[in-house]
Amino acid sequence: MAQLSDDCFAFGGPLIPVDEILALIASRLSPLDGHELVTLGAADGRILAHDLLAPLPLPPFTNSAVDGYAIRGADIPDAAAQSFPVTDYVQAGMAARQAMAPGQAIRIFTGAPMPDGADTVFMQEDVVVGPADSVTLPPGLKRGSNVRPTGEDIPLGKKVLRAGHQLRPQDVALVAALGMTGVEVIKPVRVAIFSTGNEIVAPGAERGVSQLFDSNRFMLSAMASRLGCLVTDLGILRDDRAAIAEVLDAAASTHDLILTSGGVSTGEADFVKASVESVGTLVFWRVAVKPGRPVAMGVIKGTPFIGLPGNPVASFVTFALIARPAIMALAGASPAPIAKTPIRAAFSYRKKVGRREYVRVNLRQGEDGLPEAVKFPREGAGLLSSLVDTDGLVELGEESTEVKVGDTVGFIPYSFLI
Repeated sequence: MAQLSDDCFAFGGPLIPVDEILALIASRLSPLDGHELVTLGAADGRILAHDLLAPLPLPPFTNSAVDGYAIRGADIPDAAAQSFPVTDYVQAGMAARQAMAPGQAIRIFTGAPMPDGADTVFMQEDVVVGPADSVTLPPGLKRGSNVRPTGEDIPLGKKVLRAGHQLRPQDVALVAALGMTGVEVIKPVRVAIFSTGNEIVAPGAERGVSQLFDSNRFMLSAMASRLGCLVTDLGILRDDRAAIAEVLDAAASTHDLILTSGGVSTGEADFVKASVESVGTLVFWRVAVKPGRPVAMGVIKGTPFIGLPGNPVASFVTFALIARPAIMALAGASPAPIAKTPIRAAFSYRKKVGRREYVRVNLRQGEDGLPEAVKFPREGAGLLSSLVDTDGLVELGEESTEVKVGDTVGFIPYSFLI
């Protein structure tokens, strides 16, 4: 479990830029202790604990890349087609029964090991099969064609995956191809999540006329689970400072991160800030981002705490920008900056200088066939439909003040953020 000093996230300014938050997280949060061996079936999404070196070359033997006929390079016809006797037949998973002799050809199939002495394969589409087990090969083929040498893909001992890499399905396939049945990964981050406020109730519960069903807790739990976290759902905590403080204190003893939604603004009814300060240290951040801004981060008994806004869109965006990097840092994942794809704006927009903004957009094909971003027609950090009915976010930097139709903007698909 992370053991942080109470002032590790201290920041003196009234409004902190996103990049400074990320730098602070990267410098103050270290990977958790503890590794575990998981099977290939459980490896997807996990963080590799050690560099992975290839225990064998891929392919492990020289083989044919096509269905065709193997011959010696010295026998390749030069000026005219030439007939060769076919003396053997090699399928994938078999081995040739004899070495290649001068002036002979061997029928071979994709993936089959090359016979000793053979170094070139003619594709079956390029030859003429004759009578009496013979084949006519055309001239001009380059020596070594259509052959996969041993280690062509990966040589023996090569570092194929680095420690801190988050495993993907293609990575799992590579590990399997190397003959390994499992990999050592960093233990998952244990995250405690709860929502706060008298104004929300759990789905399925009786809802008062002035209450809303809690959605943030389920969204944040899902986002954390997609990052490989072990999530503890602590439910909804009512606006009671002592009760919230008690839950925070207990959660800090058994979790690596505490994540909350709501109650971290500057209003008199926002109780989380005071509750955190009673059992730990909290640096209240007004983050220079929209939607978002009220985000709190602190330390309780050595465990990091992140308080996200109560509005769903703001909670989603600030999780992606702040909580996600914090989780990945604790998980030992290699830093991965958000990749933005340049795309043409099909909307106009004005913003204040000095803060970063994220605009919800859909992608469509423009009249010229090129993709363009269309802004969601309504504003508001409480509009869940604006997340459901869009494809991603356009990032507008702190110095930007205006977007005009036709401008190039940076697009971030939701798939990258979750």
